[in-house]
Amino acid sequence: MTCHCVVNMFVLGKDPHLKKQQHCPTFTATWVGGGYINGTAEVIFDPKQGLIWCQAPFGYSTSLLLGGLFFAKKMRSEGYVTMLDPFQQRYGEKMGGLLFIPALLADVCWCGSILAALGTTLTVILGLDVNVSIIISAAIAVSYTLFGGLFSVIYTDVIQLICIFIGLWISIPFALTNPLVTVTNGWIGVWDIKRTGYWIDHAMLLVFGGIPWQAYFQRVLSSKSPARAQWLSITAGIGCFIMSIPSVLIGAIGASTDWPETTYGKDPAIAGEKRMILPLVIQYLTPTWVAFFGLGAVSAAVMSSTDSSVLASSSMFAKNVYKPLFRQKASETETVWVMRAAIFVVAALASVLAITVKSVYGLFVLCSDLVFVVIFPQLVSVVYLKFTNTYGSLCGYVIGLVLRLGGGEDLLYIPAFIKYPFYDETTGKQLFPFRTLDMICSFLTIILVSHVTRLLFVKKKIPMKYDIAGCFSDTAEEMLTHTEEPNMANGVINEHFEPETMWTTAL
Repeated sequence: MTCHCVVNMFVLGKDPHLKKQQHCPTFTATWVGGGYINGTAEVIFDPKQGLIWCQAPFGYSTSLLLGGLFFAKKMRSEGYVTMLDPFQQRYGEKMGGLLFIPALLADVCWCGSILAALGTTLTVILGLDVNVSIIISAAIAVSYTLFGGLFSVIYTDVIQLICIFIGLWISIPFALTNPLVTVTNGWIGVWDIKRTGYWIDHAMLLVFGGIPWQAYFQRVLSSKSPARAQWLSITAGIGCFIMSIPSVLIGAIGASTDWPETTYGKDPAIAGEKRMILPLVIQYLTPTWVAFFGLGAVSAAVMSSTDSSVLASSSMFAKNVYKPLFRQKASETETVWVMRAAIFVVAALASVLAITVKSVYGLFVLCSDLVFVVIFPQLVSVVYLKFTNTYGSLCGYVIGLVLRLGGGEDLLYIPAFIKYPFYDETTGKQLFPFRTLDMICSFLTIILVSHVTRLLFVKKKIPMKYDIAGCFSDTAEEMLTHTEEPNMANGVINEHFEPETMWTTAL
């Protein structure tokens, strides 16, 4: 087998036998994993939040629906290999490398939430220190991702969803009928009118920040056809929502339990162990054989979620950053080894984050933060607005990043240096939907700067010699005046791109 084929199979699964396995469960597993099931139960159990503030199931399910309707078919029909390919074709390799940074941070947060979920589960089962459990989990996930590539993602995804479905639903009837459980409406939560903007902001973040993900698009791009990618994505959105139901019920059971009377002996909410509520309910409110089966199934499912996020970041780094920016002449063998090395780095960063941040749900939501503010407007622009260029992309990137970092982040202990309207001086929280505002500002900047620079260069107001990004040329200028939607990459009209032609060196 040539190295050309090896790389494509490692990143996308370009193998006829593998493609036959591209069913709805693999798309559903884009979001259904450790962070999803453990995080959902955590926020339902939290007396300060509850069902009203549990937005991830609805938000991420909707993101799959919208991704299927507006992006899956278009991206698959172009034959890209990674999510960053259209950015590098249109805006250049360096701009694509910049966009890799928020994508990497998002994957690290996502992987961190999964490792935190698995660590807390193993802690309950084995009695290990949670930090040791997280490190062990990361080591196991790296091992099978390293040697399995996309094969490990596809096959473990199907097993993962089966394990979650059976493991949780077997546990629920026993936990619900435990004499220490008295179901009340406390798990629903209380609406705080002052936090309306906060709620809207996170709803937008989860819906639109759940689309521009390599873990999602690697499934889209490895589908048999554009139509199949679209249909599977839409179906997966429904499946994603359904898979949240058992976690919601377990969170509600946890919130209705008299924990000091259990053998656990303390209230997890008071003890600061809210993120452990799902394994705690299974362990202490069900018979031993049920707990053994339920926690074992959940552990296996949670562990299998790590591979897709690790593989997503490592493949984007090797193909869209390392090879075009640092080693243009790198062989396919070298690229694969760089990909493997990146797997270790991503897993290490995620482990540190999982150990540092004490909320599974918080990490799970945070992973889509920069993606929503920075990458989502870029994705809309590159897919639908063909007149946008590198100058607009770069300015929108900087504006979005500065505005978002200026808002601060409690979870990472980053103070705010931009105080948006309704800023709470007492708690240090931004109550205004500033993330949504930042995204809109970034998007408008891309459009405005792209349009202005296009006019200035095409109308010769600025000499072409100052076009340092190479966005315009005589050919591009002529096409801009005669074609509504030219397929341009830095001002040059490109032929249709096939993923197989991206890898040019054979072993």
